[in-house]
Amino acid sequence: MPIATPKSRSSDHHFAAIDLGASSGRVMVAKVGAETLALQEAHRFPNRPVRAAGTLHWDILSLYAGVIDGLRAAGSVAPLTSVGIDGWAVDYGLLDANGALLGNPVHYRDTRTEGVADKAWATVPAAELYATTGIQYAPFNTLYQLLAAQGSAQLAAAKHLLLVPDLLTYWLTGELGTELTNASTTQLMDPGTGSWAPEVAARLGVDLGLFPTLRHPGDPAGHLLPHVLQDAGLTSPTPVTTVASHDTASAVVAVPATTDDFAYICTGTWSLAGLELTAPVRTEQSREANFTNELGIDGTVRYLRNIMGLWLLQECLRTWNSGSSAPAPSAPTLEALLIEAAAAPGLRSLVDAADPAFLAPGDMPRRIAQACEATGQPIPSTPAETTRCILDSLALAHRRAIEDAQRLADRAVDVVHIVGGGARNALLCQLTADACGLPVVAGPAEAAALGNVLVQARAHGLIGEDRHEMRTLLARTQQLSRYEPTRDPASRAAWQEASRRVLP
Repeated sequence: MPIATPKSRSSDHHFAAIDLGASSGRVMVAKVGAETLALQEAHRFPNRPVRAAGTLHWDILSLYAGVIDGLRAAGSVAPLTSVGIDGWAVDYGLLDANGALLGNPVHYRDTRTEGVADKAWATVPAAELYATTGIQYAPFNTLYQLLAAQGSAQLAAAKHLLLVPDLLTYWLTGELGTELTNASTTQLMDPGTGSWAPEVAARLGVDLGLFPTLRHPGDPAGHLLPHVLQDAGLTSPTPVTTVASHDTASAVVAVPATTDDFAYICTGTWSLAGLELTAPVRTEQSREANFTNELGIDGTVRYLRNIMGLWLLQECLRTWNSGSSAPAPSAPTLEALLIEAAAAPGLRSLVDAADPAFLAPGDMPRRIAQACEATGQPIPSTPAETTRCILDSLALAHRRAIEDAQRLADRAVDVVHIVGGGARNALLCQLTADACGLPVVAGPAEAAALGNVLVQARAHGLIGEDRHEMRTLLARTQQLSRYEPTRDPASRAAWQEASRRVLP
């Protein structure tokens, strides 16, 4: 519902989107009007995890400082109508009774949850847990993090639990809340009702009272506190609007689809590939295929599979640039690698992009080489060959996820939309079109920030209530690229054979 009296659609307004990613955060400013949707970056800041006393943490205070600097930069562009925050899922901070943070949030790539899921399933079997929550197994789900923390002094002292975007919202406004789309990733909600799953929580000893009241995208989240306004150099009272605070939920808002018969791939550190549905799919077949049912805006369900994504290439680049791994004689650039990878033989070596062996950071080229060797495939001998292996493998994982989603949800699609950073990777987009045998529409690359802004704009009366109106505005105003699949029967046969090779 709108949080303010609708303003005239003939005037433009400016919204700040705080968009937090696993490696960096940024504050974007968007000008929105009836025929206008223009986005610019105001400030970008690093997001560097810190390992201390054997635990991997998020540097949440550094992130907050980046947010304040970003709001200062955004305010210098134009007066802000509203601010919204989106970020990654599952991780949280604990507050004591006075609202003080009890330690830095733990990073989802930390090892504290190893083996925890098996213990949980001894109490609530995996099939039963999925039938209630619809959430795929991932070792870092909030549920398993909370079980790993049971018995700790921090959890015992906690009065409130705030997911990361909600924690930053609290510091900006002083108001507590739990945003729905992000809460749906905790494995503690029922996606059919859009509310908590109290029986699951009680059986596993999780106190749902730690979570503040649920908020929906578009709900008011308070105003920037006076000291925040001062620190950010802002002079006018500025509302904060609840957006789809899970960045994937915001990215799906910004899929510029013209019909409902589409699949999407939100690409970045992760690839999230799936469908937008009106009801969850919680069959045993869906659980075995490791699909998740996360909530989106307007009562929708994001039915998707998590794929390791461009993390594989990011980690390779980090290793090559550090000079710690052969065979790179010098630090390659991404642009040069993609040109060389496009010329390299396709489907020569493949890995399972969903393999947990690739989850942790550290010498990714070596792990990819080991996986190829273990499966009797040629070992990539150059960065370009490793890059082609990664992109072929990701395209194959995209194909598998979209085919499985259509089958399990009994829903056919005729186009694939790639949004997020991977939309800029022309080779990945073309390989995905070839693998899926469907046209790919790539863009917008800044989907999460745009989805964040669109929800704010709708809440302030600048866009109609129908989410299709948001997507129409996106299609009219954003630069998109279309990739047609190769129609050569030999190409289709090669992708089918490659699929059997990776997952016989």
